[in-house]
Amino acid sequence: MLAPTAAVAELITAIEPWDDREKAHIAQTLIWLASTDDIHRRIPPATPSPHLVVYTVLVDPGAESIFLGRHLKSGLDLPMGGHVDPGEHPLTAARREAREELNLTADFDVVGAAPFFLTVTPVLLPAPHTDITLWHVIRGDRATPYPLDPAEFSSGRWHPFTPVPDSDPHLPRFLAKLTHALTNRSRA
Repeated sequence: MLAPTAAVAELITAIEPWDDREKAHIAQTLIWLASTDDIHRRIPPATPSPHLVVYTVLVDPGAESIFLGRHLKSGLDLPMGGHVDPGEHPLTAARREAREELNLTADFDVVGAAPFFLTVTPVLLPAPHTDITLWHVIRGDRATPYPLDPAEFSSGRWHPFTPVPDSDPHLPRFLAKLTHALTNRSRA
């Protein structure tokens, strides 16, 4: 069995970078993983920094739509997700977040169960830290209501695959990568 950092490094090296920024984030993350075994948040909100996070991004590929929730703490429209618990595999965390925040069993058939995108994001509030985020894509249906965890989100709604104001700063790049992958998949 791989050590947690080795298992995460294996996942990350399998990500095909979309652009130079993602390539740099992957390299930065691999250096971080080689330097520590302390990758999980132990003391909220920021210790240690950086720490590992997953997004479980709900999309309806046929409608070219993404479901985002108005996150209570950040005030941003974000994909569902959260911190990877100590000893937890990121895919297990993605499944758990789908269950906890969307009340659904994750269906990873859009682009596969492996992380699709990786970002390194400085976060200022409530305390400065850095999130290393693995973006997993799950299938949703625009016609299905998704009750969000009221402890995390005030509301949620579907958005087209276009930039969303007041969201994760990496969302436009993620959407470009996803659109490209879905277009190439439909041509195959």
